[in-house]
Amino acid sequence: MIRHCVFAKFRADVSDAQREAIFGELRALQHKLDGVIAMGFGANVSPEGLNRDFGHGFTMDFVDAAARDAYLVHPDHKAAGARFVAALEGGREGLLVVDLDL
Repeated sequence: MIRHCVFAKFRADVSDAQREAIFGELRALQHKLDGVIAMGFGANVSPEGLNRDFGHGFTMDFVDAAARDAYLVHPDHKAAGARFVAALEGGREGLLVVDLDL
């Protein structure tokens, strides 16, 4: 299983409603792709203070690397991802992605 972990620094002018709309677009991909096991989205709630201003994130669990790779090139992912990155502080600089092979 591949766990795709994405952390974001949204721009200050991006509203809660805009963030939810972006996450909603990404959430909708679960029904368009084979191999997506689970998805979760939300704000950082860690009390440790080690998030380096990455205040929001999401995870996606895929059955395997092939399912993750199909997601990465899917046109709907590319479109939603472009809107996501446009809402981040510094564009791609406001994004951190880590994939774990579990």
